[in-house]
Amino acid sequence: MDLENQRRVKELAEKYGAENCLVLLGASEAESAALAAETVTTGDPTFAGPLAGVQLGLKVYHAVEPEFKAEVDESVYDDQIGMMEMVLDCDAIIEAVSEIRNSL
Repeated sequence: MDLENQRRVKELAEKYGAENCLVLLGASEAESAALAAETVTTGDPTFAGPLAGVQLGLKVYHAVEPEFKAEVDESVYDDQIGMMEMVLDCDAIIEAVSEIRNSL
């Protein structure tokens, strides 16, 4: 997650409260999804950005997770994300993000 996005997430969490925010990821690899999930929950593990040492504890999901998919109109999901499901390692992404989310 780049520094500008970290700043935006931090500002929104401060403005609306962490309990009212949810982060939806779209990273194409499990490792990058896990890094972004960790950043918005326990802080930037690289200690390089605005979220270094900042534990926001935000809820975080990836767009291919069943919990998100169940909330989206099926035709919209298929149109916008369906093709990516065929080329991504969805199981690895789901495992990585849910592990971070469930560790809170």
